[in-house]
Amino acid sequence: MSLEFFIAKRYFTSRHRQGFLSLLGAISIGVVLLSTASLLLVMSVMNGFETEVRDRIIGTMAHIMVASRFEGGIQDWQQVEKQIQGVHGVTATSPVVLAKSAISSKYETDGVVIRGILPEREKEVSSIAEYLITHDLSFATPDTNFVGVWLGIDLANRLNVTIDDKIRIYSLKDVGGGLTGFTPKVMPCMVAGIVETGMSTYDDNFVYMPLDKAQELFELGSAVTTIEVKTTDFYNAWKVARNIAETIGLKYSATDWKDYNRNLFSWMTLEKWMMFLVLMLFVLVAASNIIALLIMMVLAKRTDIGILMAEGLSKNRVKRIFAFQGLIIGSVGGILGVSIGTILGLIQKKYAVISLPSDIYFISALPIDIRPLDIILILALAVLIGFIFSIYPALRASRLDPVDIIRYE
Repeated sequence: MSLEFFIAKRYFTSRHRQGFLSLLGAISIGVVLLSTASLLLVMSVMNGFETEVRDRIIGTMAHIMVASRFEGGIQDWQQVEKQIQGVHGVTATSPVVLAKSAISSKYETDGVVIRGILPEREKEVSSIAEYLITHDLSFATPDTNFVGVWLGIDLANRLNVTIDDKIRIYSLKDVGGGLTGFTPKVMPCMVAGIVETGMSTYDDNFVYMPLDKAQELFELGSAVTTIEVKTTDFYNAWKVARNIAETIGLKYSATDWKDYNRNLFSWMTLEKWMMFLVLMLFVLVAASNIIALLIMMVLAKRTDIGILMAEGLSKNRVKRIFAFQGLIIGSVGGILGVSIGTILGLIQKKYAVISLPSDIYFISALPIDIRPLDIILILALAVLIGFIFSIYPALRASRLDPVDIIRYE
């Protein structure tokens, strides 16, 4: 242990005349503790929401979406699918028809997105079976004259329909011949299932129907618009997407789930770091009392400093004494803060102490995702702040004149 560190530590643990300085030191450590704990918890909550959104997006869509760059969809989709299945990292594929449409009930008409799927294939690339309230992967209806469809729960509520209610779906393609104005193709349907993902984008807009009926509605023949792909590791889906694009050629695009939702994740990342910067400003303001504490320490210990300098302690070593004090405050406060923040986060993660109204949010408890990188970053910032705020008091202490101190005190 260096002399400078030993003296810095003794100044904090002094219980004699300047015992109040030890109290101020404890308060400074407490401020850093609360700041770092709060910062870690807020970052972990933001991470938790990001993770929840990511998991639900991956649950409702595949890791990679392959589509044609030209109109008419993917005509030879079976051949393209075989090529995709041969790419390393691909575990499952499913053909899909994606198209905009309109839907109407007795009470409401609205625009929707149709997803024509093969249920048994779709469950291999997404978690659609988990989100079906009926948990029945069937489009069967009591009346075979109607096509069975699944509606997002918010869409069903808006249309005021439930299981076995009749609705109509319209293609937005004109089939009227041009003399009678716009005449869309109409398909009579019946609600066979309700889907609840917790994501308003999907629950508000998506309608699922059999693949062949979607092909018929949009007059695609045997073509599909998209081939969904599931990979062994969704984190590296972008690499697989790149390999797929190289394999199937320039006629097709391969977009991974993160790129497909680029705007959403960019916004969430920006929000997270803006929140981090705002909290850091509060941390800096709260931790500024470190300067006041160390200046008071310099004034209270000026006689000791004068004696040490008279005995040969250099100005640089005096600086290091107070720099060590700043580092002690930052380190101890930071370590205690991230420790308490981590413990509180783990308690929330395991026991869901703070609940959320599930009718407003898509989750029932405050999500927590504590990441080691955040702990390291926050701890490093706490130590850095302690050091930076010790620079001015350290310089002030090193400029004291030992002769004047000893003469007048």
